[in-house]
Amino acid sequence: MTPEHRDVEDTASAPPLRPTPRLAPDADDARFIRRTLILVVIAAVLLALWRASDLLILAFGSVLGATVIHALARMYRRRTGASAKLSLGLGMASVLAAIAFLVWLFGVAFRQQVNALVTALPGLIDQLAAWASRSAVGEKIVDAVRAAYAGSRVAQDIGGLAQGAGELLLNALLLLIGSLFLAADPKVYERGLLLLVPPRHRPAFEDALFDVGETLRLWLRSSLILMTSMGVLVGTGLAISGVPSAAALGLLAGLSEFIPYVGPTAAMIPALGLAATVGTGPLIGTLATYAIVRLIQTNFITPYVQQRVIAIPPAITVFAIIGIGVIFGIFGLFFSAALLVVFFTLIRSLYLREVLGEDIPRTAHITLITRDDSPESLD
Repeated sequence: MTPEHRDVEDTASAPPLRPTPRLAPDADDARFIRRTLILVVIAAVLLALWRASDLLILAFGSVLGATVIHALARMYRRRTGASAKLSLGLGMASVLAAIAFLVWLFGVAFRQQVNALVTALPGLIDQLAAWASRSAVGEKIVDAVRAAYAGSRVAQDIGGLAQGAGELLLNALLLLIGSLFLAADPKVYERGLLLLVPPRHRPAFEDALFDVGETLRLWLRSSLILMTSMGVLVGTGLAISGVPSAAALGLLAGLSEFIPYVGPTAAMIPALGLAATVGTGPLIGTLATYAIVRLIQTNFITPYVQQRVIAIPPAITVFAIIGIGVIFGIFGLFFSAALLVVFFTLIRSLYLREVLGEDIPRTAHITLITRDDSPESLD
């Protein structure tokens, strides 16, 4: 076969050449387009999260509830030697019993006091505002507080709750059900969360996840002690001062301690209003009660019970709680302190320890995902 024939056959058997695309972007344009699309996707996700902020807060509340259940289950298992399933069932039963007890307190034991307090609260707030407005400085403060409150999301949420108590009950029910489901098998959700992280970063995020869980358990334990001491001390002081509905006000003060600084300050308003309706003596006694209790809590009880928990500076706590309330509304305000604990723990675990290399201890735990990225059996 001649060379000419071989060239003809090779040409006939070769695949046809693809035309060069004339509108395809070059490497720099393609990189710019890819980054732009990534920014658009991130913005869309952030917008979706913003629109679903109430749902995210309820999800976080469910995580917090599951943490409470597991803390109780650990206590039952350690003190009674019961099995893991039985301890978990006892933890769930304890949470349900505590909720039923609170409902009984507000609905039966303190029903008359709570009704009187709720009925008189708007008038009491107006009386306090009128009393504060007697001076020029007090009038400016009252106007500033009213202006800030009127345009805040918290005010909108409170108005919505007043108009629809059914929504509040539904959210509480969703939070309770979510807590029970998360507590039943938390490892499934923890593994799923870790699988979203690139494999080489999973050990660091896994350590941070368990750091958050342990810190939340310690914080919840300390919060329960602080709430109990606050309620008992305030209720006793108000009863000695002759303030009406002292027991209900003490219970309100104890529950308000779940939101540090901001909650007790708000709970003091109805106490001052009721004391003002009785006389000057009970009003002075109420002010003295809250001042003395705050001094005792801040200088003696709080440092003692929180010595094993993250120590967050008070100024950061106050502004962070207010900021979370502005962003997420009243539901976010309920869980603002717990959110702050989570953020602070993640900063310590992921940034200070893993990025800057600070010597911060890790929480001992069982590995959720092995090195070959397959879930490890924990049974």
